[in-house]
Amino acid sequence: MSGFDLFKRFLGSGNERRQHLPRIQAARGMHMLVVDDSPTIRAVLGKMLSQDGYEVSAAGDGESALAMARSEKPGLIFLDIVMPGMNGFAVLRALRREPDTQGIPIVMISGNLQATEQFYVQRFGADDFMKKPFGRAEVFTRIQQLVEAGRLAARDPILDPPQDLSSEQVDAHDAIPDVALPDADAPHMVTPTVIGPLIEPHDDVVHVAAPIEHDKPY
Repeated sequence: MSGFDLFKRFLGSGNERRQHLPRIQAARGMHMLVVDDSPTIRAVLGKMLSQDGYEVSAAGDGESALAMARSEKPGLIFLDIVMPGMNGFAVLRALRREPDTQGIPIVMISGNLQATEQFYVQRFGADDFMKKPFGRAEVFTRIQQLVEAGRLAARDPILDPPQDLSSEQVDAHDAIPDVALPDADAPHMVTPTVIGPLIEPHDDVVHVAAPIEHDKPY
């Protein structure tokens, strides 16, 4: 992948080529965990996912995210990098070290420029990255790429047709915006740092994350 192509992907553009193709979805009812300290991000991303037929749970901090991932074993985790307390890099490190959670696909998300740059230098086993603000196309493109890579089970459009939401769900979703914007106070957060490798050489752990192609670290 050229530097220009990576730059287009980083900005969330470059999805135009997929618009004329049928969208590939993950299996209906798949459990997805949204981890972000922003209530706005949790609500908007949860709305997008639930409207597309997925079961969604949410955590507002890293400690809660770890506990939920261990107990619920979600099919996919959207994990914010910059959070108070245990940041996203620390959560990712912990999940990749534990046999019960090391295989869960993880998409990191952040609106912090320094955290974004750090992600591209030291991803530590994440499957993909999504930059805030993001819309539906960005979210569903990330899911489709994981399905195409074999990291998520695909939905059968014939055996599993779309299902209408209840009136209560529609009313609740109507009150939530369609674009996930970082909260106004997000810039005060300190960019996290990670010291040391994700998996030490003596650890008997299999690295399962699919790499993101690029010509050089960003």
